Amino acid sequence: MHKSLFMGLVLSLLFCTGAFTASAQDEAGDAAKAGGTWTLRDCIDYAREHNIQIKTQEVSLETAEASLEQARAAQYPTLSFSTSFGANFRNISTFNDYLEETGRTSMSNNFGLNSGMALYQGGRLRNTVRQQQVQRDAAGLGVEQAGIDIEISVTQAYLQMLYNREALLLARQTEDLSARQVERGEQLFAAGSISRVELAQLKSQHASDGYKTVSAENTLETSRLQLKQLLELGLDADFQPAFPEISDAVVGAPLPSLAEAYDEALATLPKLRSSELSLESADLGVKIAKGASLPSLSLSAGLSTSWNSSTGTTYFDQLGNKLGESLGLSLSLPIFNGKQVRTNVRKAELQLENARLQDESARKQLLATLESLRNDAAAAQQRYFASKLQLEAAAESFRLVTEQFEAGIKNTVELLTEKNNYISALSQQLQAKYQAVLAGKLLAR
Repeated sequence: MHKSLFMGLVLSLLFCTGAFTASAQDEAGDAAKAGGTWTLRDCIDYAREHNIQIKTQEVSLETAEASLEQARAAQYPTLSFSTSFGANFRNISTFNDYLEETGRTSMSNNFGLNSGMALYQGGRLRNTVRQQQVQRDAAGLGVEQAGIDIEISVTQAYLQMLYNREALLLARQTEDLSARQVERGEQLFAAGSISRVELAQLKSQHASDGYKTVSAENTLETSRLQLKQLLELGLDADFQPAFPEISDAVVGAPLPSLAEAYDEALATLPKLRSSELSLESADLGVKIAKGASLPSLSLSAGLSTSWNSSTGTTYFDQLGNKLGESLGLSLSLPIFNGKQVRTNVRKAELQLENARLQDESARKQLLATLESLRNDAAAAQQRYFASKLQLEAAAESFRLVTEQFEAGIKNTVELLTEKNNYISALSQQLQAKYQAVLAGKLLAR
């Protein structure tokens, strides 16, 4: 297929998905279960449900959700419980400044309950939560982008198959035409109107056209298998794609304006929305880095008690009598830390600047692409309708030369030349048809 067909395709589904079909999305996979024909919409829906890359992005989204929950939980108080148990087998006691070894074994048990909470950290906790929210949203856009990527791949493979099928039909038409020419040539040779050399030329052309038909059949089957593999269907899956007809109304569909296409892309294209989120995340990164230079205030509280067997007091009496409570505030003010905070702030500012440049570059690149695309779409439609006129003229010329050949006015070389011109016009119309359809779908909603 012509290279511009694929270049157009890569961009087409970024602005418009599900072209050429109208199947409902809730029927995805029904064709695989029922063994029916697969439309483009069927293929896309099935791929969206089973594609590994999409599932991988969904896992990344769940990971981002977990990171967000962790950032939110960091704002809440912490609570921990601790306990210990010990035994001293060589108990030493003090009596009148002398050490006496009693030989008794003593046991101890300690309990502690501690809590802490950050009251103020220069806005780092709040900004970290917001940054994680932004990254979670970006991960969601990653899922959307993976869906668009698989749609692009499936549509590319599907339309390549449609093109190859029409190319096969053209090859068969050409082979049939050659067969009729050979049959007519044998009649003319028998009548002495053409030489054996000319008949051999007709037969040689027929054999060449037959080889092209076989090659086109193999190409079509290869493209069908490639689409099946892209859908990750098993060996026993009955995959029979549908081959819809594309009318002139589809080819010549009105094109949206450049402004409409640009505004739509800005609002819906996941990569651009992700670029905006990257800019927001980088800005929050600067605020987080600057927050490290501000004072931090934290609150702590504790509750503890213990028991020791050497005191002679009962276990629970000691736990109640030795109950201790604590409450404290801690203030930390960074003064000098080897320029660590200042360096981190500078790095965060540079990341923000880089995010701005990338976002600006993405928008400019999109506009330039759409400007070229708008021109290509209009030119593709013009080429298609011009190719129809060219085909009509080539068909008429071939008809006249065929009549002159049979009348003995034209020779075999002239006949085959005119036939090749006619087949070339058919091929050019076929390419122009797909180029025009795809180029139009790039901008149409």
